[in-house]
Amino acid sequence: MRLHHVQLAIPAGSESQCRQFYGETLGWQELEKPLVLAARGGLWFAAGASEVHLGVEADFRAARKAHPAFAVADIGGLAERMRMAGATVDFDDAIPGLRRFYTADPVGNRIEFLEER
Repeated sequence: MRLHHVQLAIPAGSESQCRQFYGETLGWQELEKPLVLAARGGLWFAAGASEVHLGVEADFRAARKAHPAFAVADIGGLAERMRMAGATVDFDDAIPGLRRFYTADPVGNRIEFLEER
């Protein structure tokens, strides 16, 4: 068993901001949504072997506690790239053996990135 995708909610009309963050800043590949789902709005991205689906939600509220976490190979480099793009980077060393930080996507959803020490 493996995780196929994580779905995060986004407000209507925020696709271009999210495309910039997930596609350009993070460098993830945008995936084409099936035609039957494309009319709903939103975006899909490949994040390594998993996917992140961004779905439009009419009564949107950002996920500020619940969040996906992504393991990366160069957390320092990613943190710098995020800062250069204007994103917040909040490191948290509470878990021994992990270097990790939290950020928020352009609509306020919390995301964690981590690297084993």
